[in-house]
Amino acid sequence: MTTLNLPAAGGKISPYTMKPPKNFPKAQKPFNRVAYAAAHVVADPFADNDPWLEPAVDWDRTIAFRRYLWSLGLGVAEAMDTAQRGMGLDWKTSLELIRRSLDAARDVPGAVIASGAGTDHLEPSASLTVDDVIRAYEEQCEAVEKLGGRIILMASRALAKAARSPDDYEKVYARILSNVKEPVIIHWLGDMFDPALAGYWGHRDADAAMEVAIAVITDNADKVDGVKISLLDKDKEIAMRRRIPQGVRMYTGDDFNYAELIAGDKQGYSDALLGIFDAIAPAASAALGELARGDAASFHNILAPTVALSRHIFKAPTRFYKTGVVFMAYLNGLQDHFTMVGGQESARSTLHLAELFRLADAAGLFANPDDAATRMRRVMAARGVIH
Repeated sequence: MTTLNLPAAGGKISPYTMKPPKNFPKAQKPFNRVAYAAAHVVADPFADNDPWLEPAVDWDRTIAFRRYLWSLGLGVAEAMDTAQRGMGLDWKTSLELIRRSLDAARDVPGAVIASGAGTDHLEPSASLTVDDVIRAYEEQCEAVEKLGGRIILMASRALAKAARSPDDYEKVYARILSNVKEPVIIHWLGDMFDPALAGYWGHRDADAAMEVAIAVITDNADKVDGVKISLLDKDKEIAMRRRIPQGVRMYTGDDFNYAELIAGDKQGYSDALLGIFDAIAPAASAALGELARGDAASFHNILAPTVALSRHIFKAPTRFYKTGVVFMAYLNGLQDHFTMVGGQESARSTLHLAELFRLADAAGLFANPDDAATRMRRVMAARGVIH
């Protein structure tokens, strides 16, 4: 097997010998869980732009990646946090991404897609009002529905800024949910993913915030397909899962504990809407196929080795996890470069990327280890690691 030099703590460089890849079984569909991968965007490395100020997307490779996810039986959660929404991807570009992805989905039998609608075209400021937030949500929801898309109702930085009490959250969500054409997925994104969302639902205490969220969902259950919570706390997710109205799905956004939450317990299970499924798509698909066959042991055997990688990719500061997701796509030959929208390829250290490589290899996630090693050497050389 291939050996390459990787940096380690203390300024050392050590040889690392790769392991054989795993041959993940082709999943038999349909799955018995709804499973969305929150998909990243592929930047255009040749665009003459200012990366920190203006996004440039390689549309062909971005849509090709979505076709890859659909081919594995996974749904696509479009224009979400993983696509660098609010961290390089603006609303104008997000809407174009949604349009192109919806067009592509129409050509793929059985393709599932839902798209993020929020308020990110508003600048959070002291002068913002709750009515401003409502109008912004309505504008984006209307735009997505006009394209024929289903909505993931994203958490709003502007609402977190403008709201004065939990009543303001209830007012905003009741208004938006009353007007949507089809049931939506409500996304509760924790402040570890976005510090600007601290105190969402009107409380900094997560248990108190959950009470407000459950009340909103219960009062509008006919307009809620499900709720995705991204708090990286499995106990809170399970507690909420057991209290939401029957027929409303819990979509796990817990990139630390997804395997056991999807498997569930005697009282229920979580469906999935996960950024890590972008990075481990073949393993996720194979595991879900085994679970659908009733083979829970094989499900866990496939996913268990991926959890250490996911916890590393999503380690604090969690909001920089997109760097690891895109790096995995590059290493696996799903894009030809490690350039990101907003220059976010610089958001993680060389040591972080080296450990990501080791963990991904240990999980058998490199379809072509020799090619992954070649690509890794290029990035390491650019960062000063001499082979």
